[in-house]
Amino acid sequence: MPDYFHGYTVVGLVAVVGVLFVAVAFTAGRLLRPAVPTPEKLLTYECGVDPVGEGWAHTQVRYYLYAFLYVIFAVDAIFLFPWGTVFAAPGFGGVTLVEMFIFLGFLAVGLLYAWKKGVLTWT
Repeated sequence: MPDYFHGYTVVGLVAVVGVLFVAVAFTAGRLLRPAVPTPEKLLTYECGVDPVGEGWAHTQVRYYLYAFLYVIFAVDAIFLFPWGTVFAAPGFGGVTLVEMFIFLGFLAVGLLYAWKKGVLTWT
């Protein structure tokens, strides 16, 4: 029974040491840094430009859609490289070929949906 809890003890000890390290670092930073608040330091910093207007800004949704499409095709590229190495191994050719066509079919359906919705046109 003591061997069973030994792994948990090590994990718990590492977690406690990690929390203590972060607490000590934040406390040391708070004690050692100079604190001289001025009105300029209390302003919101926006790339060197004085903040004007409200804090809410509207963002076009289409930019998120382009990012989403990029992520889909990046995942596709990540899966193609290991597939190429397994496809070359003996005995895995036919099965991996079918699995990859199923995977590419799902991606093609997603691309077709995006194309039908007009996401891929820049207006």
